[in-house]
Amino acid sequence: MTRTVAAIVARTPDGPLEPGVVERREVGPRDVRIDVVWAGICHSDIHTVRGDWGAQTYPLAVGHEIAGVVAEVGAQVEGLAVGQRVGVGCMVGSCRDCANCRAGREQYCERGFTDTYGARDADGTITQGGYTASIVVDEHFVLSLPDVLPFEKVAPLLCAGITTYSPLRRWGAGPGVRVAVVGMGGLGHMAVKARGRHGSRRHRAVTDVLEAGRRAGLWCRRPSCDE
Repeated sequence: MTRTVAAIVARTPDGPLEPGVVERREVGPRDVRIDVVWAGICHSDIHTVRGDWGAQTYPLAVGHEIAGVVAEVGAQVEGLAVGQRVGVGCMVGSCRDCANCRAGREQYCERGFTDTYGARDADGTITQGGYTASIVVDEHFVLSLPDVLPFEKVAPLLCAGITTYSPLRRWGAGPGVRVAVVGMGGLGHMAVKARGRHGSRRHRAVTDVLEAGRRAGLWCRRPSCDE
């Protein structure tokens, strides 16, 4: 059984996003149904809709920076309850059995993780993202959100935020450690803000990578670059 929900969808690679519907599976024993309150915009959404990273199945609802409220939980769900504020990021599934999954590194699942949108789900359907009224997700990939964080501010943390925070934490970018941030786009400005939270304001943003490379004595080997 499936449930039809309102969505903002792409119907073609080069057409505009427009109102539509997508199908959601019924809530299973370990599933959580979330009413979406806020969904951030990631450039990956644009690449995916346009088919830049491979052909897509349309209609497609993108969005993997999802914040909302739990509307329903499966009978075996633990730690999440109706009315709770939650978030969903770039993944909604993995094999959960390989060495990487067992170590909490589902992004490196040896069988391939399931993207929040545009991926083949375990039941054979194509996943649909957060530009929808609601989403059904395995509890393992649902994050609890503190009440003090506004939905619109926490949603971008679920992609751009974790993408930049993760390496800062992994490499011990604490007070006194110098950090270079290449580019000041969606991810770059998150890195600078996260760096400040780590106790230091000593950082540098390289906004023109090509020019910085030339100053460092490097050059571009791509035919499209100026010699």
